[in-house]
Amino acid sequence: MISTAIRVARVGSPAELAAAALMILGFPALMLAALVPSVPAFAAAAAVTYLADHYLHRRGSYLVNRLSKVRAGLSIRFLIRQLLLILLLARLGFADDLIYYGAIACFIAFYGLQAPHGALVTLIRNRRRMPVATRNIDLASRIRIPDAPPRRLLHRSAEKMLHLDLAAVAGILVSAALESAVPGFIGIGVTVGLGCLYVIALVPYVRGRKVPPNAETVLAAVDDWLREYRPETVLYFSGSKDSAYQVNMWLETMEQLDSKPLIILRERVILNNLAPTTVPVICVPGGVHLMNLDLTNVRVALYAANVGKNIHLLRVPTMKHVFIGHGDSDKLASVNPYSKVYDEVWTAGRAGRDRYAIADVGVRDDDIVEVGRPQLAPIQGWSGVPEGRIPTVLYAPTWEGWDGNPGNTSIVLAGENIVKKLVKADPPVRVLYKPHPFTGTVSKEAGAAHRRIVALVEQAATERATDSRFQADSAAQSAAKAELARIEARLAELSGKSKGKGGKGNGGGDEAEATRDGLVDVARHEEVARLRAEWNTAYWRSFGGHEHRVITGAEPRLYDCFNVSDAMVSDISSVVSDFIASGKPYAVTDSAELGVEEFKRQNTAVRAATILSNSAAELGELLGAVRDPAGDPLAEDRGDLKRYLLGPDEPTSIEQFNTAVANLATKADRRNVGQESRAAAGAAEAELAAVPAPRVSAAEDDVTA
Repeated sequence: MISTAIRVARVGSPAELAAAALMILGFPALMLAALVPSVPAFAAAAAVTYLADHYLHRRGSYLVNRLSKVRAGLSIRFLIRQLLLILLLARLGFADDLIYYGAIACFIAFYGLQAPHGALVTLIRNRRRMPVATRNIDLASRIRIPDAPPRRLLHRSAEKMLHLDLAAVAGILVSAALESAVPGFIGIGVTVGLGCLYVIALVPYVRGRKVPPNAETVLAAVDDWLREYRPETVLYFSGSKDSAYQVNMWLETMEQLDSKPLIILRERVILNNLAPTTVPVICVPGGVHLMNLDLTNVRVALYAANVGKNIHLLRVPTMKHVFIGHGDSDKLASVNPYSKVYDEVWTAGRAGRDRYAIADVGVRDDDIVEVGRPQLAPIQGWSGVPEGRIPTVLYAPTWEGWDGNPGNTSIVLAGENIVKKLVKADPPVRVLYKPHPFTGTVSKEAGAAHRRIVALVEQAATERATDSRFQADSAAQSAAKAELARIEARLAELSGKSKGKGGKGNGGGDEAEATRDGLVDVARHEEVARLRAEWNTAYWRSFGGHEHRVITGAEPRLYDCFNVSDAMVSDISSVVSDFIASGKPYAVTDSAELGVEEFKRQNTAVRAATILSNSAAELGELLGAVRDPAGDPLAEDRGDLKRYLLGPDEPTSIEQFNTAVANLATKADRRNVGQESRAAAGAAEAELAAVPAPRVSAAEDDVTA
């Protein structure tokens, strides 16, 4: 029942649900206390509404946002409480007393201060919102960007301003209880005085040197930097907050380019969710601003997603445009007809080329280039389970998707069967369960199945801990945990160093400051990368190699789980295509029950997999391949499929990628030179045509005749 109420109210926990109920019930209680009248009851109900409201705001509760949509927003709730306080005074017989009129005058004046306060806050935020936001670009030497106002002035400013009425409300309640006007007028003076001071404190930030430069100045500085830096290859991305991973997966590749890289983003929310990188980044929300940027030196533009805003850069003819995507799988998104707009489409291997040919969506074979998957470089190969260690099997199902297709995920129909057979396998194996982070967000059944699987893995881990066959090296685990604590402390320290005055990462209290100070410290960036690698090593040493594990956080990453596993069970997704890079045995569940032949026909990536039914009865074939690699009947097929899907191992994928960039840049240069030559020839012809022919005299005409 509580879980149903939480879901209906759109709150995140029982505590939030309780706070929401207290806040909503608190206002009728206030009215009742005012009508009775009762000062203690009113004070208690007011305290409940203040505290519950504050808690829900601190938690960022969805319910608070929805209240504003039904005319019960923050300002209205405070106003109602103040009006009920006036009603309480009237019911107590203070209608003819000075404190009654003082309270009315106070709340009118207090609300009068809300207008200049709100206007100043809005003006400051608008003026400090840059037309472009940047990272790893030195704008501070070109334009003056002042410090952001102190965080305490702008963060949740409306809530802070409204809560200044606490002094007046408390003072008036004390006056009502003691029948003395003095406490009430003291509280009124404090409330009005603090409100005036808050407004006065904001004024300096809308004038003089505390105001950032205007849009034209900022854009001119960015263009000046572009002319100096002369970027050659651009990664362009637009999308929602949840799609930031699509651009993050290409950051390391951009850092390894032979040409000068630049990342162009279109949404501020993507910039805020961008992973750390050394590549210069420009976020340009406005289409007109983007089209006016000086990108004359760019020769290759890379697109990780098919979105409408791509047109703002696709219109530039001096560069060649390439769709690189954000994954390689048999899903329909991998053969989107939109891809026809690009000069080239880059795929990992031959499989991507064949997908377009089969789909027949208008992408010409001549425009497809196979470049491998540079992101897969961290995935290690496999030559069997090391002696003395039990095999590790990773279960990494994808999520249920939006359309309810039973073939999307194995977690609902097959997940429990898979895990039960794995934890009971004989000879034993270790199970790592790493579900997709979106699991259960759409389907209740998927969420429930996930929780049951977690319980199965944790119970099996508890039972194994008491099994005498599995001995843990306590000293080694303790040392690894101590190492983890040391690394995490250092990472936290480095993260703290990267925070600016406002407390946000990337060096700034707001967008303007982050743009000014957002230059990456390369040494720190490299140290963080090294520490994360050390953390990963220590993490796997911190528990026994036999211990079942549920892994739901961002760390360790999926590829790290690949590297410690000897086999994987998954569903149709790019996870399978990526795992194939390891050469390890894998199984894929036919949750829609298409049948083995049809399933393989429809999905290239499963052609070298053990195909599981929902009963998971075929898991023995996968485990047999892990225990006896020499007798693995699918080993050769996996090698062939790896080359088909991901391309050859040599040259490396990043070398193939750089070669493709260089070749396309050459094509762009040839096109531009040709255009310049044609334009010059056309101008010469026009100039020649404009020269008048010499006049011929009558005598000369007679002689000629």
